[in-house]
Amino acid sequence: MVGDNDTAVTEFILLGFSGFCSLQVPLFWGVLCIYMVTLLGNSLIIILTLADPVLHSPMYFFLRHFSLVEILYTTTIVPRMLADLMSTHPTIPLVSCFTQLYFFSFFGVIECCLLTAMAYDRYAAICRPLHYTTLMKQRACNCMVGASYLMGVITGTIHSICIFSLPFHGANTIHHYMCDVMPVLRLVTGSTFTGEVGKLIITIFFIVTPFLLIVTSYACILVTILGVSTSQGRRKVFSTCSSHLFVVILFFGSATVAYLRPESGSSLDTDQIYAFFYTVVTPTFNPFVYTLRNKEVTGAMRRLMHRFLWSP
Repeated sequence: MVGDNDTAVTEFILLGFSGFCSLQVPLFWGVLCIYMVTLLGNSLIIILTLADPVLHSPMYFFLRHFSLVEILYTTTIVPRMLADLMSTHPTIPLVSCFTQLYFFSFFGVIECCLLTAMAYDRYAAICRPLHYTTLMKQRACNCMVGASYLMGVITGTIHSICIFSLPFHGANTIHHYMCDVMPVLRLVTGSTFTGEVGKLIITIFFIVTPFLLIVTSYACILVTILGVSTSQGRRKVFSTCSSHLFVVILFFGSATVAYLRPESGSSLDTDQIYAFFYTVVTPTFNPFVYTLRNKEVTGAMRRLMHRFLWSP
């Protein structure tokens, strides 16, 4: 839909998956099921890490906040996506688009920072075990989490204002199911230099830099693991960080492919598929990774079930 080039845009049309009309209903139910699994699984992790004293450690403190942010992150996107799948004319007001992009950036940056904090926790536990209790005091953990939320607020505010301070006139059709950065920038009338520079800065500081810090932490961990004399000891050390490493690869892998690909080599449908993976599918893996592959969490689940099912 293209309007008068002199008319300021007050709402956007979200095309989403309208090109796949026959899949609208199956996609609705599929996304709804994935969303419910994400909500229930991450809520279970929050409850377990609060209720079980065994899980009152820095690693699970960070995991609890990460699960909370995963719930809020997907809730920023999925409910409107479900409504639009059932709508014949999906639109989103300019203010709502701004709000969605703000919270999308806000929670995404927090997740990057929390994953980096969790990597540092594993580094301190494995590489500097004698200093672990000093390095990972509750005050230090609170500061790391607080800094993560502060970075999210600053980034979301600056990023959203930089993009929506640009002029939008005429074209108002977003070839996406949400207000992501590049689909919105394509509708800007005039130069998009400010928005693209903002995107590049955020990508470098909150995707590339945290990923490099995590890689550095795991390089140190790998050196420590190789120094363990027995194979059983090496497996035990590696098992303590394998779940986090899997989540890091999923999160940063999909985000890197989505935001660091050349714009000239991407298609609109491909952009949506990558976005669908890291906004809808990836948050679902977090509960499975940290429950099925973690003996402490599975033990806490058994104790919680025993408490509610068999206690007088």
